[in-house]
Amino acid sequence: MADIAAPQDPPKSGKKGGKALILGVFLAILAGGGSFYAAWSGLIPDFRAPSHAPVGDLPDIAFVPLDPIIVSLPGKGQVRHLRFAAQMEVESAYRTEVEHLRPRVLDLMNGYLRAITAAELEEQAALIRLRAQMLRRIQIVTGEGRVRDLLITEFVIN
Repeated sequence: MADIAAPQDPPKSGKKGGKALILGVFLAILAGGGSFYAAWSGLIPDFRAPSHAPVGDLPDIAFVPLDPIIVSLPGKGQVRHLRFAAQMEVESAYRTEVEHLRPRVLDLMNGYLRAITAAELEEQAALIRLRAQMLRRIQIVTGEGRVRDLLITEFVIN
């Protein structure tokens, strides 16, 4: 029975585990210190503080609402309608002049929207294209520089 294996020596405790623990603590302190320095020096922006310059005054603009327009869309079979409403963004100095021309603008938009087919309106970029086309036509009718933008507030096809 002399062939019985001698019992294994118990593992040495603390030698390798202690080195790993010390290395982990050292790296955590190093990462924390590096993070603090990066935030303190401005390398990492402070998201709590505003990072932009003060906002200036708003431009001197006014909005001229246009009456809603309902047009029937040409198509095969069923009758579909488009309900459209918008506002014109104008320089405040030109507000009364543009309001005076509102019937002409509505006539222009009514004619333009009646010429559009339902298939054209279903395209993905249709609203962007229509807005650009109508804005250009409105600027021609009202005079260059009076209408800054056309804001579409309602665009419903049913």
